[in-house]
Amino acid sequence: MKRPALILFLLMLSIHIFGQQLPVYSQYLYNKFLINPAVAGSDGYTSINLTAREQWVGYSGAPRTFSVSGQGRILKKGLNVKQGWKNRSVLKPGTDGRVGLGGTIFSDKNGLIQRTGIQASYSYHLWIQSKTQLSLGLSLNGYHLKINEQEIAFENPNDPLLFSDLRRGIFVPDLTFGAYLLNYRYNLGFSADQLLEASARIGSTGYQDFKMKRQYYLFGSYDFDGGSSTIIQPSFLFMISEQLKPMADLGVTYIMNHDFWAGMTYRTSGAIIANVGFRSNNLYFGYSFDFTLSELQRVTYGTHELTVAVKFGDSSRKFRWLDRY
Repeated sequence: MKRPALILFLLMLSIHIFGQQLPVYSQYLYNKFLINPAVAGSDGYTSINLTAREQWVGYSGAPRTFSVSGQGRILKKGLNVKQGWKNRSVLKPGTDGRVGLGGTIFSDKNGLIQRTGIQASYSYHLWIQSKTQLSLGLSLNGYHLKINEQEIAFENPNDPLLFSDLRRGIFVPDLTFGAYLLNYRYNLGFSADQLLEASARIGSTGYQDFKMKRQYYLFGSYDFDGGSSTIIQPSFLFMISEQLKPMADLGVTYIMNHDFWAGMTYRTSGAIIANVGFRSNNLYFGYSFDFTLSELQRVTYGTHELTVAVKFGDSSRKFRWLDRY
């Protein structure tokens, strides 16, 4: 690439194409925290997840995403003497078990654009019925945004883009809000990302600002008893940005003894996703393959995503209806 106009066009394409403005995942059902901060600590486990995604393998400049996330819940701990009704002294837990915390470190490369950042999340959990929990969450995000200069060749060594802020890299702050409803049979979540619509100025002067548009997620699933310790779980994910370009995932997963799962998902942007995973004690392994239905399939070997997780916490204490909190 030699002409600044072409570079700017590709840069705008990388930033503004819906679904690729932020990383796209295929195994979000197994780590919903990646797209919703309210999930932090919602199930009572302390978990650490590693996700690696190679999109459109074989296609130059295709998205590549790596993330490490951890989240958990501050459980009830200790007893304090507090003043109750009519100034009577009562014993109450030192912590009420309603707060969840989480964090993510990520690297996302999409064409010329490289984002490397960190996210810190806070969540608060309320019981609205005996077996239904409502969680609200907020995360503070910050990432370093830059052009991958190794992939650009310039005829003019004094080209202004060589000395732009984006070429050197800039720090971009942002916020994400989420809400999450959890029941032993179903879950439903909503989140809004890039609330501040942080902008990046290309070049020190003369270039317009490019904003990161807000993006919204709505997801859910329901567990049907399949008999013989099996579960049939239909699920959906709906994504839309303020550019009004929606994308949806519709899938179904077969789960056996909570130790093995396999499923298929149709993505309306043009892909069929197959996923499989298993659990060994506290370790979880998942793999997904995305088969692209567009013409792009002729020049790519598909999309691969690998997830490895470890979870701590006695499973018999997982939910409130099992007297965890």
